[in-house]
Amino acid sequence: MNKSAHRIDALQYNNWSPKIFEQLQQGGVHAVHVTIAYHENLRETILNIEQWNLWFERYPQLIMQGRTGDDVRLAKQLGKTAVFFGFQNPSPIEDDIGLVEIVHTLGARFMQLTYNNQSLLASGCYEANDSGVTRMGKQVIKEMNRVGLVVDMSHSGERSTLEAVDLSSRPIAITHANPHAWAPALRNKSDAVIKAVAGRGGMFGFSLYPHHLKDKTECTLESFCHMVARTADMVGVAHIGMGTDLCQDQPDTVVEWMRKGRYTKETDYGEGSPSNPGFPNMPAWFQDNRDFDNVAAGLATVGFSPQEVDALMGENWLTFFDNNFGQIGAQPIPTS
Repeated sequence: MNKSAHRIDALQYNNWSPKIFEQLQQGGVHAVHVTIAYHENLRETILNIEQWNLWFERYPQLIMQGRTGDDVRLAKQLGKTAVFFGFQNPSPIEDDIGLVEIVHTLGARFMQLTYNNQSLLASGCYEANDSGVTRMGKQVIKEMNRVGLVVDMSHSGERSTLEAVDLSSRPIAITHANPHAWAPALRNKSDAVIKAVAGRGGMFGFSLYPHHLKDKTECTLESFCHMVARTADMVGVAHIGMGTDLCQDQPDTVVEWMRKGRYTKETDYGEGSPSNPGFPNMPAWFQDNRDFDNVAAGLATVGFSPQEVDALMGENWLTFFDNNFGQIGAQPIPTS
């Protein structure tokens, strides 16, 4: 890895601890997008932010809050990891469009319009009927564009995602998924979606969560890297990166929270097997943040140049952060 390059992971949902913060540092991860809401309302999300504030206070030598691309650069200079907040569901804005700006002010930089199911904004990938972006969804996308809150369609249906690409005046992101053509998981994305996102300047983050991988836990590094190369051939290197969806040290009960939320009394494990509903084992070549060098080496092996490996491992995301986290029309504060 080029020492001047930045390493960024566009999605993790770990059971956070000092051990994992140290592993981020050891793996040279300069920025990570963390999920701070699955089904939480605004008040519950604020409690999650309070917990992160405590961690920032207790472990200032390891982590800091990230709000801009320059925070990634600063974190690298200081030997820390910049932590960017995001939601996997629009539940923190409840039914109030005014909360979009509030959560951005609190540090949120990504928000999925859906998490598997229909939301007030769009349809999830598990719905039998994808009715597209809703009336409220159209207005929320416009407001997200204005304040610099990135539209994330990682768990959304095909029609909803394609409509979001067209409706958004800013590029959107799919922070954690893989091509459906490579691994036909319900959550993975069609080539049409990947092309549409990249064609409008958006970003696609490759997931290492086993349910999204070909051969799941047994997926080889070579297979994964060839998939990345195929995607680069299809849409170019500039619009793809990493979004591992690492869920390290989480108890299996968390899967129930992720899948069930509050909408059902029944067990809904989604892509997991009912006989083994807990978190799957990660591939041997990526157990935690210290294994990013394995991925970088694998990408080089399938033909990516050193500059392209740096782009895939973080530089592309950094450019995206620079261009999409600020308010449209925001004026600089006068210096005198």
